[in-house]
Amino acid sequence: MNKLIILGLDGMEPTLVEKYMAEGKLPNFSKVKKQGSYAKLQTTTPAISPVAWSSFMTGANPSKHNIFDFLSRDPKTYLPDLSSARIGKPKKILSFGKYNIPFSKPEIKNLRKSIPFWKILGKAGIFSTILRVPITFPPEKFSGHLLSGMCAPDLKGSQGTFSFYTSDNEKIRKREGGMNIPVTINDGRIETYISGPENTLLKEVKEIQLPLKIILDRDKDEALLEVSGQKFKLKKQTYSDWIRLTFRPGLAMKIRAICRFYISQIQPHFEMYLTPLNIDPEKPALPISHPFIYSIYLAKLLGSFITLGEANDTWALNEGVLSEEAFLELTYSNHKEWEDMFFNAISKTKKGLVTCVFETTDSIQHMFWRYLDENHPALERSPAKMSAKVIEDLYQKMDILVGKVLDKMDERSILIIMSDHGFKSFRRCVNLNSWLYLNGYLSLKEGKRESDEWFKDVDWEKSKAYALGLGGIYLNQKEREARGLINPGEESKALKQKIIQKLNGLRDEEESTVAINKVFDRDELPSGPYKENCPDLIIGYNEGYRISWDSVTGKVNNVVFEDNRKAWSGDHCIDPRIVPGIFFCTQKINTKTPSIIDIAPTALELFGLHIPSHMDGHSLIDTEDPALAKASQIP
Repeated sequence: MNKLIILGLDGMEPTLVEKYMAEGKLPNFSKVKKQGSYAKLQTTTPAISPVAWSSFMTGANPSKHNIFDFLSRDPKTYLPDLSSARIGKPKKILSFGKYNIPFSKPEIKNLRKSIPFWKILGKAGIFSTILRVPITFPPEKFSGHLLSGMCAPDLKGSQGTFSFYTSDNEKIRKREGGMNIPVTINDGRIETYISGPENTLLKEVKEIQLPLKIILDRDKDEALLEVSGQKFKLKKQTYSDWIRLTFRPGLAMKIRAICRFYISQIQPHFEMYLTPLNIDPEKPALPISHPFIYSIYLAKLLGSFITLGEANDTWALNEGVLSEEAFLELTYSNHKEWEDMFFNAISKTKKGLVTCVFETTDSIQHMFWRYLDENHPALERSPAKMSAKVIEDLYQKMDILVGKVLDKMDERSILIIMSDHGFKSFRRCVNLNSWLYLNGYLSLKEGKRESDEWFKDVDWEKSKAYALGLGGIYLNQKEREARGLINPGEESKALKQKIIQKLNGLRDEEESTVAINKVFDRDELPSGPYKENCPDLIIGYNEGYRISWDSVTGKVNNVVFEDNRKAWSGDHCIDPRIVPGIFFCTQKINTKTPSIIDIAPTALELFGLHIPSHMDGHSLIDTEDPALAKASQIP
């Protein structure tokens, strides 16, 4: 074998793949299945993208790579942290007038542990190109090229903060998330601003703002925008190209960003969406690629492209800032950029590994799954013109992508197509913190019957357990949490068993359905050096259920079950046994039950390397098989 291509289609659901293949709608997937292999791919516990993709790249269970959710918690404050990366402050600072001048770079630390398999390949002289694999920010040094994926921040340091401009004050009041900026129209002109990053050069830190002028032409349904020394016209319901912005914090410094504008309405009220401020790949303010110049090279070659990890703006659709059509247009535009990078890498790689993860499948299924579920509560608020065809079209587009890859392959190439997990409907929300409160495990301050986000009114001196993130419950344990109540050892074990007994098989009486299939005790999960950072309990929800939006952010009230009426209507943060991913390969495999931890050891063996002892997975392909001989010939 000369070349291994791994095509990651985040969240692709095996039951839909099988259905559409049976209907003859996915000829290229069917071709790979017939000539090689197809199976469901076991995912991680929990079945959450950063966890699963970390296991993909390391070949190890989560206790060995330290990623257990999107969020982790700080036991000193009970507040959330991003689980994957930390951006610190410069260690050396010179105080000068109103400025704090940095004399060193800020510390940017990847919190994922263990070793990605492409790093092992690199040490053996095998070159890799890795595109948008989640949890690769900041990029690590290795023998190859890498562009960071999911969890790479925007210029504001967030996971994606859009801006919504409107002259309709009523809509401002109804919006959650993003920057909501009211505007006033004077003689057809709007003078407003773009909310930029914090100016950390100043001793009194404040936001940098860029002036933005908008001149409306109601007759032509367009506007003239002036920003950062540029002028351009923009038609209603049309995306701008990538626009480069320059923020100036002082001392002749410049911080570059790129963004796109979308005017959804000009009259009777003005409404405009601005994408999150992406780190400019040509002038990156933070390292988003390895080597550093790789993003610059790609931008010079292919043009500006989205660099934000969570690229597709699902929250803007959730909040009605983007229409469904506008969301799909933007999502497929991002997808096209990734295809261009992917095929550029394939064409330039004569020998080695090319891996690219497309989040298109994940984003569209999250937002449009309700059209596959005629009983979904969100359908009451959904536009009638959309249908299940959205997801069918998505799968057919991915089939076309597979066909393009097959056309680029020769007889000495092997293709693996995979997803990190599957998908199911998300109809009902479960507020775990409310359940813990109503069952006496979480206490509120005297006189309080509910708590705002991040446990604002929780009485930690009396609380035994709390839920944070998408999958877990933590005990309020002594010698670990700042105000721990429960002793480690036997008392903690006994408390876990009580909670497990009550939550296993928890019923939603309103729907006469089981909401929770199984609660996983971390003590029964695979071992590793970072197991202590895992939630004490991981909740395996039944199909149709997921942790509630309020519970994720630490809100507590008296409601345990409620309908999910958001556009975000499909999910996978449930019992991992019912959301396996997909696995296709142009070669036969040696098992009917492959796991995501098997991909890394398979790649190593295909290139003739031994599987290191820290990996938990096994090779899926017998490299001694005569059928591999042709693909394994190296000139």
